[in-house]
Amino acid sequence: MAEYLRRTNPQPFVKTREQETKIGQAIACLREGDDFGDLLTSHLADGCKVALLGVPESIGPRANCGRGGSEGGWQAFLTSFLNLQATPAMPVHELLLLGHVDCDDLMAEAADLDAADAQDLNRLRELCAQVDQRVLQVLRPLFDAGYEVILIGGGHNNAYPLLTALYESQKQRCGSVNLDPHADFRPREGRHSGNGFSYAYMEGALSNYHVVSLHEGKNSATSLKQMADAGFSYHSIHRLYDMQFVDALEEVSALAKSWDQPTGIEVDVDAIMQAPASALNYTGVSMAQGYRFVSRLASLPQVHYVHLAEAAPARHPAGQEAGLMASGQLLTELTLAYLFGREQRGL
Repeated sequence: MAEYLRRTNPQPFVKTREQETKIGQAIACLREGDDFGDLLTSHLADGCKVALLGVPESIGPRANCGRGGSEGGWQAFLTSFLNLQATPAMPVHELLLLGHVDCDDLMAEAADLDAADAQDLNRLRELCAQVDQRVLQVLRPLFDAGYEVILIGGGHNNAYPLLTALYESQKQRCGSVNLDPHADFRPREGRHSGNGFSYAYMEGALSNYHVVSLHEGKNSATSLKQMADAGFSYHSIHRLYDMQFVDALEEVSALAKSWDQPTGIEVDVDAIMQAPASALNYTGVSMAQGYRFVSRLASLPQVHYVHLAEAAPARHPAGQEAGLMASGQLLTELTLAYLFGREQRGL
């Protein structure tokens, strides 16, 4: 078993009802065993092709001088997703519920650190680099075995180990399409949620990158220049206001297809209007547009993962309980968007 992987038992999350079967009662779960690679091969032979993995941490956003709360996204997702009905119409037969990457000790140390203090901020960034290594350790065997991954965060810092693991596994530089007001292309000043893509680019894992819904006023001039110098592109939120979203998606999917390389789908939940996220946003895309973004790109055969980052139930204006419900439903629908999109490949 991977050192930092903690298996998820779905049963405590499921509200049972007679004559009904919930996804949590039907989904394949990682079996007990010592050799992680052998377990993955066994599940693959049983028909599992997509691994569900959580990263309950908020160290990356806090190391970016932002707010915590993204550690709650994984639990919110499980509570919602596992209670859906397991009907033939739901595309979950190829899913493998792995569990989550254990960051409890790192989160405990980070709890007392203050990003306003230079020494504490440096330590938060060191802890974020440790999160990178734990996530990478779990992801690399998944890509090596041939799985696609649905990773639910956690901060957007986890884009870096995702791209790095895919690059190392495929032995080919990767592409990424990111639905996000922020490019997360800040300088390499120590690891945090705002520079996962700049680290991946400078270290050779990322060679093509496009951002959808980027807000130029929410990105530094340095970040935008670094993106331009790398030859990367974006559809700004203001450009999206002036065009049909479906037309934008056709442009983006054609671009991603032209890269002809392993590609990941990235979603920062704060791109979606009023979603409970590390940075609440009232001027983004709609939930339906977020769904369409994921499902359209998931139909491309070169896509290997979707990353749903920064959902933060505690940041809901109505409180934690409302945040858990809203985050859970949002992450569930985006997960289904990926699964339904995969079914369109080759059609």
